[in-house]
Amino acid sequence: MTAGMIIEAPELSAHAGVRHAFFTRVGGVSDGLYASLNGGLGSQDVPERVAENRARMCGRLGLPPDRLVSLYQVHSADVVTVEAPFAAAERPKADAMVTRVPGLALGIATADCGPILFADPENGVVGAAHAGWKGALTGVIGATVAAMEALGARRQRIVAVLGPTIGQASYEVGPDFITRFRSDAPGMERFLAAGTRPGHAQFDLPGFILARLAEAEVGEASALNLCTYADPERFYSYRRTTHRGEADYGRLISAVTLVP
Repeated sequence: MTAGMIIEAPELSAHAGVRHAFFTRVGGVSDGLYASLNGGLGSQDVPERVAENRARMCGRLGLPPDRLVSLYQVHSADVVTVEAPFAAAERPKADAMVTRVPGLALGIATADCGPILFADPENGVVGAAHAGWKGALTGVIGATVAAMEALGARRQRIVAVLGPTIGQASYEVGPDFITRFRSDAPGMERFLAAGTRPGHAQFDLPGFILARLAEAEVGEASALNLCTYADPERFYSYRRTTHRGEADYGRLISAVTLVP
């Protein structure tokens, strides 16, 4: 397998019944803006290349090519329970998934937002969430934990890991964001640092996500502490693409599965 294709979290790797991968952009067949392991079904990349990239991801997880499922992500707090693979055209509009079905990989697509992989190995339940600022603010993390509990998980047994996410130094936000954040997340102002421009701030999305995981009372929560914006060799970044004036961007996939 291509070196550098995945990043693993020891907190999840320690459990034999769970496989996971935070896939980088290395090891695929796409080129140009999408080079090379673009897994984004919503990107403008050549569909056959995206399909091959996703097949390679399944191979890395030890699964057949059709066992990686992804959502039509809309920055919501909505969670779906997945019991079988679904086609790309049938993707539910939601931002988190949970399952207790072995051999089914839950794949979250990101390019700066926070991908969170969840597992309760003891009770055989996994989950995956797309946590941008809006989803983290409106409750996608707590909703994912509650959905896992509905399948038999215990939140004190859940291990949650945040993958590559835009870091505070690279994430400037404006006055409207600041006003809403202070209104909707009272007591969380510590995640807003002084910005370089008047009326702006640097937002600590990873820190805020970890705070939300603590509020959800999961048993163990950690972050890889890797910034997507600052590492173009390994990660796609929506904000970096925007700053460069590029037409589109690739999507990273973070996936978790119960071992069949």
